[in-house]
Amino acid sequence: MTVSIDDRLAADAVAGLWADPPTLPTKWLYDERGSRLFDEITRLPEYYPTRRETAILRSRGAEIAAATDATMMVEFGSGTSTKTRLLLTAFADRAAPGPQRAGRPFTYVPLDVSTEILESSAAVLAQDYPGIEVAPVVADFTSPDLALPPAAGPRVAVFLGGTIGNFDPAERADFLRRLAAALDPGDFFLLGADLIKDTGRLVAAYNDKAGVTADFNRNMIEVLRTGLDAQGLYVDDFDHIARWNPALHRIEMWLRARREIDVYFAAVDRHWRLAPGTEILTEISTKFDRDDLAAELAEAGLDVVQTWTDDAGDFSLTLSRR
Repeated sequence: MTVSIDDRLAADAVAGLWADPPTLPTKWLYDERGSRLFDEITRLPEYYPTRRETAILRSRGAEIAAATDATMMVEFGSGTSTKTRLLLTAFADRAAPGPQRAGRPFTYVPLDVSTEILESSAAVLAQDYPGIEVAPVVADFTSPDLALPPAAGPRVAVFLGGTIGNFDPAERADFLRRLAAALDPGDFFLLGADLIKDTGRLVAAYNDKAGVTADFNRNMIEVLRTGLDAQGLYVDDFDHIARWNPALHRIEMWLRARREIDVYFAAVDRHWRLAPGTEILTEISTKFDRDDLAAELAEAGLDVVQTWTDDAGDFSLTLSRR
């Protein structure tokens, strides 16, 4: 039987909301509204990662396309695919017939849990890139049975935005192992990762003055309310908290209960109670050392081909190969 997204939400809620501390997987921040809020976050002055990663993609996109010579790009958590356009343009140039070009079909597979965002973005991309086949897939890239569509030539799996930092060390190792197993020998993996830097800049990036990140974080409460038919659950009953965890080199986002919370989730037939001040962990965002990240990739069976950073050394793109 196919498991629906709501069934997965129910399973994650039951596993996490009654834990100590309560927690929910970061993926539930990214429903349709959450994806659009995050897109807004990427344009905020405090949020440097998108600008830094975009700068690398702009300067190195053609180099990445040439190095992989891929016939298919599969992007995990594609969202609105904004930055991806820089790679698509580079691959489209290689796919077009002409001197020193591959001149062969190229397929882009955006993969995301948000059906609405995925379908709307795919439709726009298909129109803007007529030489590329756009084949969206609604799926959870964290699922144990991760599989990639077959391709006529090398594939490149792409994981941008520093989202790899949302996994704790054990989850990250498991994801990289499953990814390596899903790739064929000769396939590539392009990974965006945020690097360790000044703590003040890191906290500001996750607690912007305009409050957009706070809205993004609290949107998870709305996801729970609608997805699990919750009674007595309100977004305004929670504060957004962002703090740096120096021992684990990561930013943590929490939702703190402003008052006593007493909720009934009809979808799972369970009551959920929180004392005032109780915090729910909604996201971790690990910041990496380049050498440590290369070692993690190698441990999973992915050998680093090339690493690029922006001029400020804030962010990295690492190309590895199975």
